[in-house]
Amino acid sequence: MRVISLVPSLTEAIAATAPDLLVGVTAWCSHPADLDVERIGGTKNPDVHRIVALAPDLVVANEEENRRDDLDALREAGISVLVTTIRTLDEAFSELDRMLTAGCGLDRPAWLDQAEAAWSFPAPAIEEAVPAIIPIWRRPWMVLGRDTFAGDVLARLGVRNIYADHAERYPKIPLPELLAASAELVVLPDEPYAFDASDGPDAFPDLPSALLSGRHLTWYGPSLVEAPDVLRRQLDAAAHS
Repeated sequence: MRVISLVPSLTEAIAATAPDLLVGVTAWCSHPADLDVERIGGTKNPDVHRIVALAPDLVVANEEENRRDDLDALREAGISVLVTTIRTLDEAFSELDRMLTAGCGLDRPAWLDQAEAAWSFPAPAIEEAVPAIIPIWRRPWMVLGRDTFAGDVLARLGVRNIYADHAERYPKIPLPELLAASAELVVLPDEPYAFDASDGPDAFPDLPSALLSGRHLTWYGPSLVEAPDVLRRQLDAAAHS
């Protein structure tokens, strides 16, 4: 098969399973680092004409990462498009299986079994979870709201998103409101905004800050195998700082 991926996480999942299938990926597909295939634009602005010219058997996408207009244009050009919907860990496991086996015609990879096993522990009770703010952008401040993959990952690790019941999935919340919220922790991933020790914790001087790997928090693919250990270490570092 000839496969084009419009999502970095899905690119990594295919590359870890059958890299020869990939003939095109986005400019943001950074894993594996040595992936040498055609770059066809970004997740939000793929070069539809270039994709069609590459004549893929399948384009894999995600309902949140990619625009419907681009996917419709590919379908109108006769390209088969598989769109994943991933807002929880369980959906990640089932959708990755569907993409790789039904979509790409591959055997289920061992790394996917390993990822499921790595996350097989029970989530802490909600009353035991640490209430937290999880910013994903600054200027303006935006946080995780309802129904997000990263929110589900954090819940499995004992972190309760205090905006999980917000009407929006990624609400803009003014900093004074964030500071007045009943949070005991601020979680600062390094993507999509590149929060680091000098950019982010300064805005929340009275809260411990957990600087997390955005790839392990937000990517659904082989990184899920090591994500529980990586994220736990980073959360523990904040708790003991």
